[in-house]
Amino acid sequence: MSKLVKIILIAIGGLVGLLALSVVALHLFVNPNAYKPQLEAAASRHLGMEVKVEGPLGISLFPGLFVTLQDVHIRNHGAEVASAAKAKLGIELLPLLRKQVRITTIILNHPTISIERERSGRFNFTTAATAGGGWSSLKLTNLSFADGTLHYANEQTGEEFKAESCNLQVHHLQLSQAKRLDPMQGLSFTADLACRDIRRGDFTVSDLKILAHGKSGVFDLQPVSMQIFGARGIGSVHADFSGAIAHYTLRYSLPQFQIAEFFKLLSPRKVAEGSMDFSANLSLQGSTADEMRRSLKGQLSLQGKDLTLTGYNLDEEISRFNSSQNFNLVDVGAFFFAGPLGLVVAKGYGFSSLLQGTSGSSKIRTLVSKWKVERGVAQAQDVAMATNKNRIALQGRLDFINNTFDDVTVAVINAEGCAKLQQKITGSFQKPILEKPSIIKTLTGPVRKLVKAASNLVAGGKCKVFYAGSVAPPK
Repeated sequence: MSKLVKIILIAIGGLVGLLALSVVALHLFVNPNAYKPQLEAAASRHLGMEVKVEGPLGISLFPGLFVTLQDVHIRNHGAEVASAAKAKLGIELLPLLRKQVRITTIILNHPTISIERERSGRFNFTTAATAGGGWSSLKLTNLSFADGTLHYANEQTGEEFKAESCNLQVHHLQLSQAKRLDPMQGLSFTADLACRDIRRGDFTVSDLKILAHGKSGVFDLQPVSMQIFGARGIGSVHADFSGAIAHYTLRYSLPQFQIAEFFKLLSPRKVAEGSMDFSANLSLQGSTADEMRRSLKGQLSLQGKDLTLTGYNLDEEISRFNSSQNFNLVDVGAFFFAGPLGLVVAKGYGFSSLLQGTSGSSKIRTLVSKWKVERGVAQAQDVAMATNKNRIALQGRLDFINNTFDDVTVAVINAEGCAKLQQKITGSFQKPILEKPSIIKTLTGPVRKLVKAASNLVAGGKCKVFYAGSVAPPK
């Protein structure tokens, strides 16, 4: 054995022995809990919030230097922002010789994070430093948490949701120190997030999985997958914060979801059965919810075949107006609204007769609901459905800036696409105005009036086509 090899082996053996001795010395002579006040004070100064460690501290050297904290709480202005049953901080050894603390790894067990936006627009984690635009630099090799809970509440809009049983892995997290209005511009990372459930009122998304990558204010979340309405949806989000105005692009598809699961958000009883395909391709920009709504543009699509509408026989109601005292064409429009835009407009109106029907059923052979969105207004492009005997179509716009129906009309149409019976809905989503049908005086009028009015339309020439889309008339 050469002299050089012996020297190397002795050095390695000495280093191992020194590390082992250090571990023993740390446990025998160092009481980490004596330094708890200093640690809490340093962390509080760094975050600009109160950091409190309720449990004991521990130190280990394998696989590196780790400080373990039990029962950690972070508060701002007296309100708790975050807590964790256990936190492990990985610290570089060599900088400690220069009395510098560099944390490279943070591991949290059972954390709870509460984010609130106050009526003033201020977030509960906002401090004097962050409010002034100054953000501390941050660089972590790894950040992870297991079995975490996230709660978000917005006092301005009343929006609230909760994510449970979340696991997160973040690598190469870096936040550059700079005087900038948006800290997202200096943020870089790669991440893998999974949550068992996300709840917002009666709406639940399960098995959420996200892969994310961000650098210099440009972020891609792809894929974003989740279980919703009995099907697995997949999509992507592109967010660009590098400029003065934030830009977003969202793509999402949900094939073969169960319409019965969707309608549970609107009614406790079974309203419809069958599977449908949904897709969305949207873009928006801005820093406030109002700016984003005004810039919203893109396409929304819902399509399905061989569906069943339970508790209501549309063909019978259309064919006998004398006995259909509660028949309402706008209620039929709920089936269109309940697709891409239903969560926004359907709850405001209620569509009472459609959702409360108790007898009969309707076979929907084909349903298409395609919308084009421009500047926050959704325009019906191809919106219609065909039953065994009838074809019903919808025209008009939904204004999400002012939350109003803009000249929305639902009509029963003939084989040529002309309206035999139509009804309009205007006003706000919360208090819509149902106008009287334009062909007969009341929806409960005799059939002969409907036939006569329809005949007058085609007398002397072709009628005005109300619908010329992809849904063919019943055979």
